[in-house]
Amino acid sequence: MTTTTPQSLYDFTATSIEGKPVSLNTYRGKVLLIVNTASACGFTPQYKGLQALYDTYASDGFEILGFPCNQFGQQEPGSTTEIQSFCEMRFGVTFPLFQKIDVNGSNAHPLYQYLTKAAPGLLGTEAIKWNFTKFLVDRAGNVVKRYSSLTTPEAIEAAIQTLLQERSPAFK
Repeated sequence: MTTTTPQSLYDFTATSIEGKPVSLNTYRGKVLLIVNTASACGFTPQYKGLQALYDTYASDGFEILGFPCNQFGQQEPGSTTEIQSFCEMRFGVTFPLFQKIDVNGSNAHPLYQYLTKAAPGLLGTEAIKWNFTKFLVDRAGNVVKRYSSLTTPEAIEAAIQTLLQERSPAFK
């Protein structure tokens, strides 16, 4: 059996929080913000800012993909149902959430292996440092920038607006 190395972000599949496989090809042509999340973290209030961005720009071709992760201080211990309920009830989250994954180490989700190689962090380190690390992806699937947990969703808004104004590669 031959396995092919993913050449693009769109080659990956992730499992939705509802348990269904989702091809990231579904998001082709959209600007993406991919975030590892946690429900019991000091950065958890960023869900509010993320949802505000989603409410503002989803109709313009913007998606946020949230990936719960329990690798940092055990701050996402809940079940899939608990995570989904918490996000919906506490922050009104309507953007796509996926099942809990690892973002570092030998069990890191292949998507995160790809993202961290495409946009290393400070001093070239690939490892994710904490919850709410964000990856901004343009309409062509290129990882444009990695943002630390300290960067609020509001601080990324101008970069999102710029990418949304660029024409999709299919229409150039």
